Amino acid sequence: MYLILKKRHVAAVLACCLLLIGGPLAYRITAGAAVETGAAVSWGLSFQGPQGNTPVVDASDADLKPYHAYYRGDTSQKKVYLTFDCGYENGNTASILDTLKKQNVKAAFFVVGHYIDTSADLVKRMTEEGHIVGNHTYHHPDMAKIQDKASFEKEIKSLEEAYEAAVGQPMKKFYRPPQGKYSKENLQMANELGYRTIFWSLAYVDWQVDKQPSHDEAMKKLTTRIHPGAVILLHSTSKTNAEILDQLITEWKKMGYTFGTLDELVA
Repeated sequence: MYLILKKRHVAAVLACCLLLIGGPLAYRITAGAAVETGAAVSWGLSFQGPQGNTPVVDASDADLKPYHAYYRGDTSQKKVYLTFDCGYENGNTASILDTLKKQNVKAAFFVVGHYIDTSADLVKRMTEEGHIVGNHTYHHPDMAKIQDKASFEKEIKSLEEAYEAAVGQPMKKFYRPPQGKYSKENLQMANELGYRTIFWSLAYVDWQVDKQPSHDEAMKKLTTRIHPGAVILLHSTSKTNAEILDQLITEWKKMGYTFGTLDELVA
């Protein structure tokens, strides 16, 4: 059963990353596009202009604000927010946690039910070391296809219950839509459940475990695209991410960036 879930998650992650990066399945995003009632949207980025600019995204701040949804912080401050999506464990998360501890950086880890079921020890460690564990739903479905509140709530609450059973404390209410797919109704339902929806403003192609980017390629993309207020999305399944993280954080710090938490982002 776990193997089946893992394969299903990998397929979903691949689709997600093609959408957010601009691969062959990606749509063309429009700056400030309105999120209309009943419309399904896939979160995407387009990096334009000088280095350090915030990317163009598919929704305006005004669209997101009523639902307490975020994709960046204060663009006047060089503070960034490091997050990881965790669909399954393949041996990299312990190294990532070691580096975060060494660098005294707190991150957020968005997990699914399969991850808690198979890697509860790592979820406990995340919590014990002061990181936020966020809600990526239990089964990682396309939530934009879920229109009724009961089904939406079941995906969210099932993950909350699994986390509390594993860790012994309530989950903090931060939600990241699987595959970056959402609708206005989804944002409203998450908001009514007390959740803050967290998108992102920096990501790169890091998900292909059998075709990992080189260290130089990853460093170049992540240091040239960093920007004030960035919410960074990395995948914990990436061997490259685990191997470069210490150097990457050191470089970001040299560039003048500090690291905030999602609690600070939404305050």
